[in-house]
Amino acid sequence: MPYVNIRITREGASAEQKAALIAGATALLRDVLGKNPQTTVVVIDEVDTDNRGIDGKTVSLRRRRGT
Repeated sequence: MPYVNIRITREGASAEQKAALIAGATALLRDVLGKNPQTTVVVIDEVDTDNRGIDGKTVSLRRRRGT
């Protein structure tokens, strides 16, 4: 049973966009690896930008600074 975990920042991804991510990941596993969509699990985790960092700085701070 394939398990896909997609992590995105919590910035207003719509229900339709999340559904497209789930459908796309499921189709990719079916098309590339021949996995059964009925047993493929896709989970989307949304992370606050204060809880994600790049280069030692939070995403929130980097965006405020324009970097």
